[in-house]
Amino acid sequence: MRRWGCTWNGNWAELIDFHCHLDLFPSPSAAADEVERSGIYALSVTTTPKAFPKTTMIAKGRKRIRTALGLHPQLAHERHGEVGLFVRLLGETGYVGEVGLDGGDGFAEHMGVQKDVFDRILRACSDAGGKVMSIHSRHASAEVLDALARQPGAGLPILHWFSGPTAHARRAAEMGAWFSVGLPMLRSRRAAALVALLPRDRVLTETDAPFASTTGGQYPSSALSDAVVCLARLWDADVEATRRQLNGNLRTLTETTVAIRRPTFDLHGGRPPLVRLGRAASPGRVDASNG
Repeated sequence: MRRWGCTWNGNWAELIDFHCHLDLFPSPSAAADEVERSGIYALSVTTTPKAFPKTTMIAKGRKRIRTALGLHPQLAHERHGEVGLFVRLLGETGYVGEVGLDGGDGFAEHMGVQKDVFDRILRACSDAGGKVMSIHSRHASAEVLDALARQPGAGLPILHWFSGPTAHARRAAEMGAWFSVGLPMLRSRRAAALVALLPRDRVLTETDAPFASTTGGQYPSSALSDAVVCLARLWDADVEATRRQLNGNLRTLTETTVAIRRPTFDLHGGRPPLVRLGRAASPGRVDASNG
């Protein structure tokens, strides 16, 4: 093990990928097999409501994979008609993602539609008692936080691949938001300043694969263990202690106080615990080919 690098050559159980697109891998079943084989707890997000039913089948019989219901902001202007379907499917999962806003080139022009869709999703989550939400905020972090502030009952927001200003990261943390971080962002120049602001007990790892963390379309198990090493370096902490912190964070997310009873990650091999709800930026263009 390279203590201060970002590479780990061994194997760890109980790694966490809290944002990946299993349905968009060349072979979704092979990616899911690798998740199970590598001892990874994975949140399989979707980009459209129509993709959700088929994507849930990838997780069928797999204890370590949960499926989130999503409507990606980059697709909102094309798929806003699916919000009604989103609302109808919402009762089937405790997890929502990928949702949010995107102000990047080619998408900022549709911000009005995106905001309407995101607000409707947050209201639906609030009406359902709250959900755990994996949220996209590329070039729109202020707008995302404003929307969350308007709907504090929507659930527990986890900002996926956050790339906004440090002032917005600080505001998000003060609002009670969580953060999921991936290996490429942890290797960036901004990583140290950003990670220093994130509450350690509200951080999880992710891959955003197959859009990031991988080459050749294979599920990137090593990117998760390497991300743990990177976090340890940025936190100036022991690697094993960092792994325990991350696993404790997931346990907190899935065990403590509850507002809904839905399938969560089974960390004890028994009945799924209850999801804790709190107060209430992904590289590349999404592909909704499976939905």
